Amino acid sequence: MEYSVLVPFLQRRPEQVLPYAALVEWTGARRLWQGQSMLMEPFQTLSAVAGAGFRVPTGLGVTLMPLRHPFEAAHLVKTLAMATGESVVAGFGPGAKTFQQSLLGAPYRSQLTAVREYLGIVRGLLDGEVVDVRGEYYSCHAQMGPVMAPPVELGLGVLRPGMARLAGEIADVAVSWLTPAAYLDEVVRPALREGAEKAGRTAPRVTAMVPVALERPGRDVAEFVLASNSGHMQAPHYIDMLGRAGIDFSNVDPKSAGRLMADAGAFVFGDEEQVAKKLDEFRMAGVQEVVLNLTGVCNLYGPKAAMEDLKKILAAVGAERRNSDE
Repeated sequence: MEYSVLVPFLQRRPEQVLPYAALVEWTGARRLWQGQSMLMEPFQTLSAVAGAGFRVPTGLGVTLMPLRHPFEAAHLVKTLAMATGESVVAGFGPGAKTFQQSLLGAPYRSQLTAVREYLGIVRGLLDGEVVDVRGEYYSCHAQMGPVMAPPVELGLGVLRPGMARLAGEIADVAVSWLTPAAYLDEVVRPALREGAEKAGRTAPRVTAMVPVALERPGRDVAEFVLASNSGHMQAPHYIDMLGRAGIDFSNVDPKSAGRLMADAGAFVFGDEEQVAKKLDEFRMAGVQEVVLNLTGVCNLYGPKAAMEDLKKILAAVGAERRNSDE
């Protein structure tokens, strides 16, 4: 299993991301990931980081479909691969229904149909095909010109079995967020295999975005959970996923909910040895890549503290040095 790094804040200048890109370049971390930002657009940020000299593999986990037509999405993905000279995992997701309503005037009547159309168009364009699609939500009649570029893999944000089955059919990577290892093993991966078998293809690999913090004197795990994921814990699709994972915090106070999340494995907390052991549970659950998410640490103690924890965790899992053969 490989380890990657998530930018743990919403940057206001691309140079704020450079230390994290350097960490990926100089250590055994595989890839620099960024989630959707409503401040600086992540495609532009990661391209700017490459322009500053840090050309590392990148991942978008995940960018939201209502923000752009699939042709523009394919164009941005290809541009990022050309700018970095490295591979890109381009993760997409429909976003919350309230977000869809805000931008599109109404939520998708079928989330799965919208995703299928969107990724199908992006895939065809990136493969150089003449795309001729008139869908319920997205249409495209175009072709992108051929160009030499590093490989691009399409990711799909996956929380529940329906989207996991679709990812098994059409995605290269299933990108999860806040999902315990046991839930990935018992719910998500079987659904991925089911979708892949239906499509006659190999199941996509799994990338898990894992919120994590190191235990230190005076640190309370509940505060980290809430600082990192309080918004997700109020979103209906996350509440449903966590309920399927056996995590019900509907009748407890916020701090008790945070501790429940950590106890159930949705947030990883402990000393270096404990964190390494808990992260290894994702490997045993069939995850190929864990993205270390230090957002809670950054929000409570700042980016320097997040960087210190990241370095210690990478050392604890044996990814503190880049292989000299790479």
